[in-house]
Amino acid sequence: MVNRCCICHSCGRKVEFGQEELPCQVLRGWLVVSSLKGLETIDRCSFCSLSCLKRWVDGQAPGVPEVFIKSLEEESDH
Repeated sequence: MVNRCCICHSCGRKVEFGQEELPCQVLRGWLVVSSLKGLETIDRCSFCSLSCLKRWVDGQAPGVPEVFIKSLEEESDH
């Protein structure tokens, strides 16, 4: 019998389950994000917790350049 598995896209936690088990029961509490990439193209990422989802989202968002932050600090000093 072939087992299925789900791997957290952030931390790599792996959960295996058999064909007779329902994913919605085995993966209770997990989060699945679907990202539309184009015509009929959908990426799905699974996360074992909200903190793993947050870590992934934070990594996807562009950061504020350090030069910009320092310029704001310099303006407030004047």
